[in-house]
Amino acid sequence: MQYRRFGRTDWQVSEIGYGMWGLAGWTGSDIEEVNASLDLAVELGCNFFDTAWGYAEGKSEQILGELMKRNPDKKLYAATKIPPKNRNWPSQPEFSLEEVFPADYIVEYTEKSLKNLGVETIDLMQFHVWEDGWAGREEWKEAIQKLTQQGKVQAWGISVNRWEPDNSLETIKTGLIDAVQVIYNIFDQNPEDHLFPLCKKHDVGIIARVPFDEGTLTGTFTKETTFPENDWRSTYFVPENLNSSVDHANALKPLIPEGMSMPEMALRFILANDDVATTIPGMRKLPHVKSNIESSDGQTLPKDLLQKLKNHRWDRQPTEWSQ
Repeated sequence: MQYRRFGRTDWQVSEIGYGMWGLAGWTGSDIEEVNASLDLAVELGCNFFDTAWGYAEGKSEQILGELMKRNPDKKLYAATKIPPKNRNWPSQPEFSLEEVFPADYIVEYTEKSLKNLGVETIDLMQFHVWEDGWAGREEWKEAIQKLTQQGKVQAWGISVNRWEPDNSLETIKTGLIDAVQVIYNIFDQNPEDHLFPLCKKHDVGIIARVPFDEGTLTGTFTKETTFPENDWRSTYFVPENLNSSVDHANALKPLIPEGMSMPEMALRFILANDDVATTIPGMRKLPHVKSNIESSDGQTLPKDLLQKLKNHRWDRQPTEWSQ
């Protein structure tokens, strides 16, 4: 496992982190398999775990808390998120700060996460949605500074809405944000335009989420793929999205180097960008943990391949089904 500096926090985090959304509340989640996968990740050097209260109302946080208890001799970085008070993912420009993150609510959910994780200090607390129009509001700034001074949170971040990387730039300029979590992968390259350069300027750590484009970049979907009704992906992969996603993934298949899988190529594309501190694939099964972490070996993709992959950038706009 290779490690990278996480912005101005100076943490050394594993460049392959662990996204914990799929561990609770999705179909096919088995707690024994989940715990075995987490334990293997730690054994293989993973030290950055991203969860949220919104992942099954704190259940995923509790799973991470148990993992940290099982590994008292290792420093595992816990990143979690405050859910929007109005429970709308993503946020919308017309939402007020009072609707989504009033000051007392920020404090309340920080306390809930501290309890679920079983810790006295949260390494990274993130806002699970964000609107850059809130950047100038004092309420959230005072709340997070107070929680930091009390020793309850070490660093603060924002999780940027899907396909809206620029909906964060003014907030980063406040100097109060230590980390940004953003969708970045072979298709979603637009954070490179404005977000990444600004993060570099302000020494903000970058977490690349959705490295496999919700599964498209595993190369396993077809236009006939379906998901159970209670699985989030059943509303995301509507025919309009599934068909075009499969077409984009199929166009990549001729580029996959011999002996490499599409998921490995997808991870290596992200890791080729030095601006990224860590990427957080969701991993529920032992083989996935092993194969994903094996991508962190310090070897990068050939320059000519990286250039070809750049041409597969797919700029998309938020729509009803993308929520």
